[in-house]
Amino acid sequence: MIVMLDAMRAASLAPAKDLALVPDGRLRRYRVEGDKPGSANGWAVLHDGAVQSGAFGSWKTGATHTWRQHSERRLSAAERQALRQQQVAAQQARADELRQVQAQAAQRAERLWQRARPAIDAHPYLAKKRVRAIGLRQLRDMLLVPARDTSGRLSTLQFISPDGAKRFLTGGRIQGCYCAMGRPSDCLLICEGYATAATIFAATGQATAAAFNCGNLMTVAQALRRKFPELRLIVCADNDAGTRGNPGLTHARAAARAVGGEVVAPDFAGVPA
Repeated sequence: MIVMLDAMRAASLAPAKDLALVPDGRLRRYRVEGDKPGSANGWAVLHDGAVQSGAFGSWKTGATHTWRQHSERRLSAAERQALRQQQVAAQQARADELRQVQAQAAQRAERLWQRARPAIDAHPYLAKKRVRAIGLRQLRDMLLVPARDTSGRLSTLQFISPDGAKRFLTGGRIQGCYCAMGRPSDCLLICEGYATAATIFAATGQATAAAFNCGNLMTVAQALRRKFPELRLIVCADNDAGTRGNPGLTHARAAARAVGGEVVAPDFAGVPA
């Protein structure tokens, strides 16, 4: 369907080669233009009807877009109901495929984890951050940071290169997963990145969980609250004072409110920019 393909191109999710979009409600995976050969991070589903509708996105970036064929004609009640049903079916197809993609990523993560050796403190990234390798492994010069759920099951991996560049295993589940340090007794600290967590753990000796990014603080805090209903949870915020909206502090406060926790953050007042 040329019109939906136009929308895919506009969203920077154009197929790397010809993609037959058949309006049969089946989800199709494809390689996004610019992604590495052999990958199939893109997905698209198209439904037929009085007005064609569909959805598309990328497992790599997490982007999701919906599309509906433009029509000047007013839809009947039956047609509107059919369109809603198509949208629900598309959501179910995405959810089913996402579970499969995440399961495959978890299997890849486990294979890589087993191949890797324990990381060393002398790794350039760790040395620069002045933190130790706590529960990390290393594959050649790449650090492997495990992302696990509250059951301890490995979901995906974060790769950190010697120069500090970070990326996640494509398709892996991040939401609600974290890298844990220590065993909680009376409290549990939650923060964003690994280096921050390792610094806090070394300074306090308290169990710490790295949620990887501010957008994951809420789901990690909620998952840990369900696992430890009586524990004191403290969200250690990144104070992004120089960033509009201060996302680190904003997300940390929201996460703490959601679980009845507390927030601590560095105070940069008086510190030269």
